[in-house]
Order: sequence, then C-alpha cells, then structure tokens
Amino acid sequence: MLTTFLFVFILGTIIGSFLNVVILRYNTGRGIGGRSGCLSCGKKLEAIELIPIFSWIYQRGKCKKCGAKISIQYPLVEFFTGLLFVFLFYRTLPFLFDPKLVLLSFVWNSLIFAILIIIFVYDLRHKIIPDLFSYSFAILAFLQTVVMNPINSQYNTLNYLNLFSGIIMFLPFFLLWFVSGGKWIGLGDGKLALGIGWYLGFIGGISAIVMAFWIGAIFALLLMLIDRLKLTSKNITMKTEVPFGPFLIIGIIIEFFARIDVIGISLFF
Repeated sequence: MLTTFLFVFILGTIIGSFLNVVILRYNTGRGIGGRSGCLSCGKKLEAIELIPIFSWIYQRGKCKKCGAKISIQYPLVEFFTGLLFVFLFYRTLPFLFDPKLVLLSFVWNSLIFAILIIIFVYDLRHKIIPDLFSYSFAILAFLQTVVMNPINSQYNTLNYLNLFSGIIMFLPFFLLWFVSGGKWIGLGDGKLALGIGWYLGFIGGISAIVMAFWIGAIFALLLMLIDRLKLTSKNITMKTEVPFGPFLIIGIIIEFFARIDVIGISLFF
C-alpha cells in the first residue's frame, strides 16, 4: 500500500508540473505544447531540469545558464498537488471492493481538484479567476449532482436545495458585488461559488464558504498585525487588495475531506 501511495504522489507531482504550465501560459497567447524554457534567457530545459520538485532543489532555484531565480511556485504546486492526490486516493479506500469505482472516484475528483489548484494560484498571481476554469468547475460539479442524485418524484427538501445549491451560493456574492459596484468582492468569486454549491451540496457549500470568510478574516488580521509591527516594507491598509478565491478553495478542501457542518444546518433536515 505504501508503494501505491508513493506512486500516486509522484503522479500528482507530474500533474502539478503540467498545472504550472497552464497557469503560466494561460491568456498569454502561448499554447500548452512545446518544451519549457527559462523565462529570462530562453534556454530550453533539459530532462534533468523537468523532474518535479527535484529539479528545483537540484538547481537551487536558479537557471543553470543565466542564474535567474526560478519561482518557488513550481515545487510548491507540484508538492501540494501530489499531497492532494494522496488524500484523494486515501478517500477512495472504502470502495476497494470495486476497483472501477475507486478509479472513477479518484480520476473525477482529481480533475476537479486540478482545476481548483489552477484557480488558486492564478488568482494569487493575477487577482482574477478566469471564467474558463470557474465555469468548468461549475459544470462538472452540476453533472456530479445530477448523476449522484437523479431528479425523481421522491425528492425531499434537502435534495432540492442540493440541486439549486450552486445558484443559492452564487446569489450572496452577486448581491455584494452589485451593491458595492465590485469594490467589496469580485464576481469571479461568485462564479466559483456556483461550483462550490453543486460540488459539496447545500450544507457542505455553506460550511466551505463560512470557513473561507473565517480564514480570510484571520489572514487579514495577521496582515494588519505584520504591518503594525513593521515586519514588512509594504504599506498594508484596509484597502489592500487580497484575492478571496484561494480562501474559498481552502474552505472547499477542508469541507471535502472533513465534512464539517460548521453552523449546524443539518439539524434542520
């Protein structure tokens, strides 16, 4: 079993390396094909420079030719993608009696989490969530909802809430965006909330979003504390822009694996 987990981790780091390419090249006019190269000198990378995590460590985070720094984003994305893949596979272990179900569950959730990783890093880098990825997540999540809970005459209240949970999660973000003219929150976060509702269901979706706001608030307080203690040269104020998408995705991850009903909604169903 340990060998299997190691294989899954390595597979995840390889996928993570590909995700880095997507994040770097998206909306730049460059396709995802072709060999990668140094962004400073254009040197084409050799095989030894393309090994996930190891290559960054081997090169000490610098280009072998020009010495330009290579962003730590690359090994971090590769490592955390590998780690998430291990947790996703571990979550399928109760289904080992049916190998096809294990494979389907692992591949499906890996695809969704790959999209979420792209959104997480892209939003951090550019403070925007591309519609392509948020809508892809929403469509896959909606399909999952319909397949796992097919519409029938025996639908109860929670089933209906799960069916419309994407729209339900989207509406508060839309209202915040509309009332503030986009100053309080971006509409991209609302589009991400569509997928959150359908992927996690009504109860899980609310829990993930609530946790995202809690985590975001704690992070904002830490930033203000850092500024007050003069631990950074940057001027941090209440108007400092911080992307909210990453906090939403952290909330999704926590809720997906822990299934926490943070405000006790399940007591009403």
